[in-house]
Amino acid sequence: MKIMLALLFTTLCSFHKYNNSNEVLQKMYQRYAGKWMHSFTFNQTTENYRNDSLVKTATWYEAVVYPDKFRIDFGDKKDGNAAIFSKDSIYDFRKGKLVRTSVNDDDLTFLLGGMYFYPFDTVKAKFIAYGYDLGKYYETTLQGKPVYVIGANSANDKTNQVWIDKEKLVMVKFIRYTDGQKEEGIFGGHKQFSGGWSETSCSFYVNGKLVQKEIYHDCKADEPVDLKIFDPYNFVLVP
Repeated sequence: MKIMLALLFTTLCSFHKYNNSNEVLQKMYQRYAGKWMHSFTFNQTTENYRNDSLVKTATWYEAVVYPDKFRIDFGDKKDGNAAIFSKDSIYDFRKGKLVRTSVNDDDLTFLLGGMYFYPFDTVKAKFIAYGYDLGKYYETTLQGKPVYVIGANSANDKTNQVWIDKEKLVMVKFIRYTDGQKEEGIFGGHKQFSGGWSETSCSFYVNGKLVQKEIYHDCKADEPVDLKIFDPYNFVLVP
């Protein structure tokens, strides 16, 4: 009985009690800044759903160089169908030709590692700019595991939120409200790479309906990535 009580006490005390979102961000930053992988490449099986039914499966090839360079090649890399996320813009290519440029308001590259390459004051400013209220905070569980929630005070709040695994201090879920729609992403299967972590599976929902699943394969961290593949003005094929 004493052993069981000791184990229970150890478990309960293994996670620090934080008082607000700023403290959680600071703890994340202290753990990973200067240690996080600088690059990450992988391919993924991408499943698209409509009305909860699978409608399409494809292979995507992805490359990240933190803090703000990200490229996706859709299908056969030789076809030249790609999207380049570079700083504040997204460049869409079809058959190697630029077909559209749009504003990059996607915060996932930042939340999944890019944040550790900026000064901490910039990290907080970016969270606010992405619509996360750092004055809101609570704790709950996700799939039975304890999490910190940045950007909400309760499960009833309809606000942008980032859910942080208490043990690993990495994002495991986001909730975002855009144009009256609720967008949600859940990240699982985390594996350690260099000084950081990556999810290896993702599920995305819009208004509670599954729209996309992703499973990562052939994940590699801190291997050389030619920065030319992120240049939208001189498009090159990925090897």
